[in-house]
Amino acid sequence: MTDLKNIKSLNDWRKFRDEIQSVVLDVLQEWPPEHAELQVKVLDEVQFAGYVRRRVNYFVDEWERVTAWMFVPEDRDEMPAILCCHQTVPQGKDEPAGLEGDPNLAFAQHYAELGYVTLAPDCITAGERVSVGLQPFDTANFYKDYPRMSAMGKMLWDHMHALDVLCDTRRVDSARIGVVGHSLGGYNALLLSAFDERVQACVASCAFTRFADDPEPERWARENWFVHLPKLRPAIKKRRFPFDWEHILALAAPIPLLLLTASNDDVFPHAESCQKASQTARTVYRLLGATEALECHTHDYGHQMTPETLARSDDWFERWL
Repeated sequence: MTDLKNIKSLNDWRKFRDEIQSVVLDVLQEWPPEHAELQVKVLDEVQFAGYVRRRVNYFVDEWERVTAWMFVPEDRDEMPAILCCHQTVPQGKDEPAGLEGDPNLAFAQHYAELGYVTLAPDCITAGERVSVGLQPFDTANFYKDYPRMSAMGKMLWDHMHALDVLCDTRRVDSARIGVVGHSLGGYNALLLSAFDERVQACVASCAFTRFADDPEPERWARENWFVHLPKLRPAIKKRRFPFDWEHILALAAPIPLLLLTASNDDVFPHAESCQKASQTARTVYRLLGATEALECHTHDYGHQMTPETLARSDDWFERWL
């Protein structure tokens, strides 16, 4: 894989971008040939002070409907919107909706209160998408149904449909779409930013350690439970990776990306690895005239979002959306 530090010009980047994208897509495996017709349905609606919370569902392929929480502020037009990706919790979308879980991760409710339309869907194997007879995040049935896809590729595909929903929502300014996530939600947010140009700002909290620096890279291609990227197994065994997280960050350029990483993260250790990835990807951001659009902030609060890091996220979206 191309060392991003060797890219010296925009012509170099144009040449290698397609190569990088192709390599990543190969690991993500196949997608359906076209987006599904959404056919959004509102299942229920509750009025709160300043916004409405709706439970909606919509198609992400020919037969599967995904359920999500949508928050719509009142009495505003042409509003920015934020897709809120949940972490690895059984309740899935209910945590960003503020119904249960960590209140600092109640992104959908929080940003609705700040004037953004928000959407928080369930990922495969979480919330209302847990397979009957299996534990949350067990992907065994997923791979029976989608043998040519990866779980990460499927989550990316589903989040693209979530952006379709936001862009089709009345009073949303489709030119001002952001995405936010922590842990699982963080790396889903980064992948979406890399592969969907509709994203105009991203905040990813505690999202990764570079594969090459990770003491447990096997996490990305387990033999069972939550199997992210099966095609990465041979690379993990050889410790020679076809791409790394700096390539994902570069693919997102020049989208404004805020990376929040912890010096004492017990899930994704080595904060300096995240810093290294951002420094390397900044080569591409610089060529595109967007050096200030990539920022990596390191804290010492561990694998969590705190009021301080949430405030940084607020400032980021306020600045770029």
